[in-house]
Amino acid sequence: MIIGIASRPDDKRTLEYAKDLAVFIEGRGHEIILEESTAEKTGLGEGKPVEDIHADMIIVIGGDGTVLRTVRQMKTQIPILGINMGHVGFLSEIEPEEAKEVFEKIEKGKYTIEKRMRLALKVDGEYIGEALNEAVIVTSRPAKIIELTINIDYIPAERFRADGVLISTPTGSTGYAMSAGGPIVDPWIESFLIVPIAAYYLSSRPHVVSSRRRISVELDSSKPADLVIDGIYVTELYNGNVLSVEMSKEPALFVNAGRNFFAKVDKKLKRL
Repeated sequence: MIIGIASRPDDKRTLEYAKDLAVFIEGRGHEIILEESTAEKTGLGEGKPVEDIHADMIIVIGGDGTVLRTVRQMKTQIPILGINMGHVGFLSEIEPEEAKEVFEKIEKGKYTIEKRMRLALKVDGEYIGEALNEAVIVTSRPAKIIELTINIDYIPAERFRADGVLISTPTGSTGYAMSAGGPIVDPWIESFLIVPIAAYYLSSRPHVVSSRRRISVELDSSKPADLVIDGIYVTELYNGNVLSVEMSKEPALFVNAGRNFFAKVDKKLKRL
């Protein structure tokens, strides 16, 4: 197999682990392609940008941010096996001490590839990117409420005042959406989560909406707001700007080595 490896580049312990794992996998007769910053920091030769890696899978070592960054950098989605070196790691399939045993199972074909829905996003009709976890519209002025209109299939479904709103995938339901009071949703379900952030009215509640719907969020406020995609600031929004959300045609791909989603969530939530 051809195996890519991408590591969090600013953590010594993670980089040492990545180096050890790369040597282990290469020693079993597989071809290794290191992401360029991982290669530089580990001293294991030349690497490639993620977008230029062509492999059977990419092992991503770090926290959820490292996984999100790797997914975002891919031109074409490659299956990811996440190894958790962060705090919780909902996007990481396995813990560091399990990796070598799990890889030996993968060599024997004991794994599946799981598709994870992503969001395709436009502002006023202009494509701005895709999100695996969520798109967030949030006030850019602390302690200032903004006003938003949620349209579902081009019909106004709710208007509310809040610190902001997030549109999440089921994968993102265990992230910011959960902290904002949204439900945990099975990632096998293709749906949008609409979760108000600190809504002024108690009647403004989270919604779970079919991915076949067309969702848009209009800023109806004189106060500006920030648009943040998977934790990365994108742009500032102003009165009348419209964020349109659809299901991406290209889902993210994850290696499932036999871990049950709900058992994993139960185990990781106990760490919080």
